[in-house]
Amino acid sequence: MKKITCIIADDEALAREVIERHVQKIEQLQLAAACSNGLEVFNTLKTTPADILFLDIQMPHLTGIELLRTLKNPPAVIITTAYREFAIEGYELNVIDYLLKPVSFERFLKAVYKYELLNPMQVKITAPPPGDKKDDSKAFIYVKSDKRMVRVMLHDLLYIEGLKDYVRVHTTQGPIITYQTLTYFGEKLSNDQFIRIHRSYIVSLNHISAYSATQIEIGKISIPIGGSYARDVFEKLNS
Repeated sequence: MKKITCIIADDEALAREVIERHVQKIEQLQLAAACSNGLEVFNTLKTTPADILFLDIQMPHLTGIELLRTLKNPPAVIITTAYREFAIEGYELNVIDYLLKPVSFERFLKAVYKYELLNPMQVKITAPPPGDKKDDSKAFIYVKSDKRMVRVMLHDLLYIEGLKDYVRVHTTQGPIITYQTLTYFGEKLSNDQFIRIHRSYIVSLNHISAYSATQIEIGKISIPIGGSYARDVFEKLNS
């Protein structure tokens, strides 16, 4: 069966890893290269043809937009970025889809389906069966705190609070202070289990006890829902 070859372009290693994991879940996709800047993508495409380019916008040497304007015959492009304001410019350059970070697998799959619709004779995309999911009870992340890497089981993680100079990770065993950014956790955590509801908060879907139009409750704690996040939050909670 013919594979759809992909190139990932993002200057953040964690963001590349998220897309790589998504690619690995779809049998018909094959990763050809992972690049950390626009110039590397430009040079890679000279020798490594690709069907889809998963392209970040803010990258050193060449931004994603600058790269697209440079390429004469670019592959199909799916933008992956943390910035909403480039959406119109991206679509003017005929990108297939525009994904906002952190990119969930569900949203990633929809973008790949759009590629299939535009190339119906190439390959049929099938989603991985439910049995391919990892055992969430054993999933964990490491949090850097006080010169140590502390293991936190995901089922114990309640919510993450971004403060001015640091982040407070709230768990069932108590809070952990870290200088890792909220963006780091947003890219590291699965959208199936966690959701960003405010510029300063990421919460565990499994620990939400109630919600209203303006806030989410985790036990006795009330957490505000940011206006720009409300639509995505309610779509997720009602799905």
